[in-house]
Amino acid sequence: MKIAFFASEVAPYAKTGGLAEVAGALPRFLSKLGFEVKVFMPLYRDIRRKGVPLLKAADRVSFDWAGQEEVFSLWESAEGGGASVYFIDKPALFERDSLYGTPAGDYPDNGERFAFFSKAALESLKALNFLPDVLHLHDWQTAIALAYLKTIYRDDPFFAGMRTLFTIHNLAYQGTFDPAALKSVGLPETLFRIEDLEFYGKVNFLKAGILYSDAISTVSFRYSREIQTPEQGFGLDALLRDRSDVITGILNGIDYATWNPAADTSIAAAYSPSDLKGKAVCKADLLSVFGLPAPKKDVPVMGMVSRLAGQKGLDILIDALPKLVTFGLRIIVLGTGETAIQGDLEKAARRTPSFFGLKIAFDETLAHKVIAGSDLFVNPARYEPCGLTQMYSLKYGTIPVVRATGGLDDSVQEFDPKEGSGTGFKFDQPSADGLIRAVDRALRLFGQKPAWTKLMQNAMAADFSWGRAAEEYGLLYRHIRG
Repeated sequence: MKIAFFASEVAPYAKTGGLAEVAGALPRFLSKLGFEVKVFMPLYRDIRRKGVPLLKAADRVSFDWAGQEEVFSLWESAEGGGASVYFIDKPALFERDSLYGTPAGDYPDNGERFAFFSKAALESLKALNFLPDVLHLHDWQTAIALAYLKTIYRDDPFFAGMRTLFTIHNLAYQGTFDPAALKSVGLPETLFRIEDLEFYGKVNFLKAGILYSDAISTVSFRYSREIQTPEQGFGLDALLRDRSDVITGILNGIDYATWNPAADTSIAAAYSPSDLKGKAVCKADLLSVFGLPAPKKDVPVMGMVSRLAGQKGLDILIDALPKLVTFGLRIIVLGTGETAIQGDLEKAARRTPSFFGLKIAFDETLAHKVIAGSDLFVNPARYEPCGLTQMYSLKYGTIPVVRATGGLDDSVQEFDPKEGSGTGFKFDQPSADGLIRAVDRALRLFGQKPAWTKLMQNAMAADFSWGRAAEEYGLLYRHIRG
């Protein structure tokens, strides 16, 4: 089968979050299963800066753009690796310092930028004479391609018979713009009605993905159900319930070639389920890196690597800190994000400098150190479509303490001390009290070393490989093709 991916970010070329990890890893593993996969993304400035080796795939591809002739070039990565990755080259739209915006906010022309990318990617399929059996689109930035297929390309014989899958990575980000956006991107203004793309007086690009796709997937089973509720539907729950028969949840995977404590060159010492001695070395190294004094007795270190956003429940952690500090454990947070949250964390770090370590940064190497050197890994998210860091932490024997939502609930099983089963600790209510109780359960077990070792080995044995996820997507593609 032939599969085409459209994604606004793809690791390792450009990344702000989990979308890039999926769009980078899943095609490679699908290729190993025998699928022919081509991935399309914008050519951002940072890709040029990295010196990614590129080959010209098509020069000056022209198409109609809102009544004007526009051209773009198409480049292909020369790095290989199974799936082919192509880049839409339009400097006026993508030659910028960031993918989506600045600290002051999103770029005001994001609707035009990603509509152009989506239409150019469709034209790229024609330029390459590559007709996929399934076109797999990701998030609002590419959902608008379905609106073009429904209208502009409706009678184009090239696309006849092509099926479509739309994946929602985070429903909170929908791509809403003024109604004039339809005309500016060359779409019929008749789409501005509630049955199509109108949404509370705006045009909603993500709505195109929900309405016009043959099938919809989300990045965990529980999240596929949560988005159909008013609490997590962000105004689209009724529409999603109407399409519930084509919604599937497939949990993301992780790449164990990158995340494996037995072979990780970023951490102070290697370790494995059969030889855990290196874990203590990593823990001492982590405390040193963050300037926290080594405790006189063995107390847990609780780490967090996260985008510092309201979704991630940082306010819950901050409210719980005074009580958590009395437990004696050390707390380490690494991440960057919203200015207000960063400020609150910095205040907390100043209040308890011997217990709380903080670094405001995006640092991949340091992220490995935090995950390897911590005993506990916390994610108190208010909602979490999938989450990857809890999967990384499981592989490293770093026990997750998470709120039971979305992919966190799907990937972490509450530890049962009687049965010796389970991989972590969960709490239901998004509150400091719920987090504190879950941490307290973890600390009680931490003092029982045989039971704690059993828990670590359970965690490290969990399988969240991309091979598993790719097989599930393969089955879904075949189902969509009928």
